[in-house]
Amino acid sequence: MKNIFDKIKIFCKNEAVLVAAGTAAVISALFVRPDSTYISYIDFRVLALLFCLMLVVAGFKDIGVFSHLAVRLVRLVSGTRTLTLILVFLCFFSGMIITNDVALITFVPFAIMILASSGKEHLMIPVIVLETIAANLGSMLTPLGNPQNLYLYSAYEISLFSFIITMLPLTVLSLLLIVVFTFFIKNETVTVNDIDNPAKPHTKSVVFYILLFLVCLLCVMRVISYYIMLAVIFLAILIFNRKLFKNIDYLLLLTFVFFFIFVGNMQRIAAVRNLISSLIKGKEFIFSIVLCQFISNVPAAVLLSGFTENVRSLLMGVNVGGLGTLIASLASIISYRAYAGTKNARKGSYIKTFSIYNLIFLIILTLFSFIIQ
Repeated sequence: MKNIFDKIKIFCKNEAVLVAAGTAAVISALFVRPDSTYISYIDFRVLALLFCLMLVVAGFKDIGVFSHLAVRLVRLVSGTRTLTLILVFLCFFSGMIITNDVALITFVPFAIMILASSGKEHLMIPVIVLETIAANLGSMLTPLGNPQNLYLYSAYEISLFSFIITMLPLTVLSLLLIVVFTFFIKNETVTVNDIDNPAKPHTKSVVFYILLFLVCLLCVMRVISYYIMLAVIFLAILIFNRKLFKNIDYLLLLTFVFFFIFVGNMQRIAAVRNLISSLIKGKEFIFSIVLCQFISNVPAAVLLSGFTENVRSLLMGVNVGGLGTLIASLASIISYRAYAGTKNARKGSYIKTFSIYNLIFLIILTLFSFIIQ
């Protein structure tokens, strides 16, 4: 019995957002009895897109596309500053396509390996922190970049052009700030030739997953329905690489379902709906930033979307709001756990550096957002 409770405790700790979302959904169901309307709460298009994108990205990772690209790039450098730029840019630009979570899962362990093998362990903290910031900020440019973007893009039926134009100024400024921060890293000679060179991905496999990604992109652009996308991706993976189904973050999909139920129920309670709407009206941007610091940006986006039509401010807020605390963007926890698992990890120093860097970025981007809104 004790082992069961220990496992439940560990699960609740590791999946705090899922547990919170499930609890909120259950409590809200006590006030709004489950009925046929519940099914209308759930945005199946978002769930299908997330599911298919996770499959395709898992496919690219499985054939070694990302590791092959990363190794080839870092072999070109001779200084730690250039190395840092490459490692950070990999997270920044890949996050626009493969999501911030996957970018960090892929490239943070790679950075740890590179820095350790080249004797530059003292650079792990600033490099990993910058990688984390880069993934969170680079991903804000596109609907594919992170779950909250994909959700808001679908829920508000924003055009792809309008989405990118809205987020482009913040993305450009973020890139400039990241470049500036890399100059604070002392430029030292570095040799990374002793790392293993992964096998080159088969061209047919690369083309296969590119085609599947284009199918997802057509759905994102609303050229094809999500039914067609889901059927094509599911059957293709089932036939050619069914093991990828094990790599899907099903708990993230379930978390979205719980939040859909909670928000849907809150909207049906007139007093609650009117209260929240009046509280955030005209303050969507700053309200979403503050909320992100406590519940992270994905649930903040789902929650606030039910009570405002100001999608521009909300979109900017939940992306900028990913900066700040360690839980403001759950992707940041991926980096922290990766670093915490290294030999002689200085967790306190990591949290301190992470907090200082994030606070500076948060202040600058918040002030800039007020100017361009």
